[in-house]
Amino acid sequence: AVAALVIGSNGWIVFSARGRVYDSVEEIEARPVGIVLGTSKNVAKDRPNPHFENRLKAAAALYQSGKVGGLLVSGHRDSKYYDEPRDMEAKLKALGVPASAISADSSGARTLDSMVRAHEVFGLSNVTVISDDFHVGRALFIADRAGLDAIAFRCEPVPIDESVQARVREYFARVKAVLDLYLLHRPAAATRAKPVEKPATDRPAQ
Repeated sequence: AVAALVIGSNGWIVFSARGRVYDSVEEIEARPVGIVLGTSKNVAKDRPNPHFENRLKAAAALYQSGKVGGLLVSGHRDSKYYDEPRDMEAKLKALGVPASAISADSSGARTLDSMVRAHEVFGLSNVTVISDDFHVGRALFIADRAGLDAIAFRCEPVPIDESVQARVREYFARVKAVLDLYLLHRPAAATRAKPVEKPATDRPAQ
């Protein structure tokens, strides 16, 4: 039964994302807002996290190509020393994205929180989710059930030897997503955290 749940959950999520995941800036359709899902800036002290770098580079490329009109960076903040949205916003600015185009949600501790809050707190409906190739399927699966009309852009993949742990963790995170949405019914709880500084809007892409 456990094996069936694991295999079934992964198959369901992968299948549900078919036809909605892009890796070409030229081919993806324009959407009002891109949601960049958070991860830590560094994997060790002063060692850059390639997942962080690639997600933010992809987000900047989409904005600068007019494929998103603004960006919502959503991640976890547990102290002034660990603040994913702050680091993501700083990276986007360094890549040439203006501050006026960036909104931040520091209550996106999980993908579930990020997707539910994007719709229920920030009022978004028509979005592009930006993350790693192995992550975007689960994000779209949750987005569908959170009231979002979403497509996804997968950033440049991190080499397998540098991402094995993340890929294995994702395999089981997909099972948890199915349980959260269909058995534990947790999405509504994700909106209890207060909204953050700069609410995003469904504005047209440039």
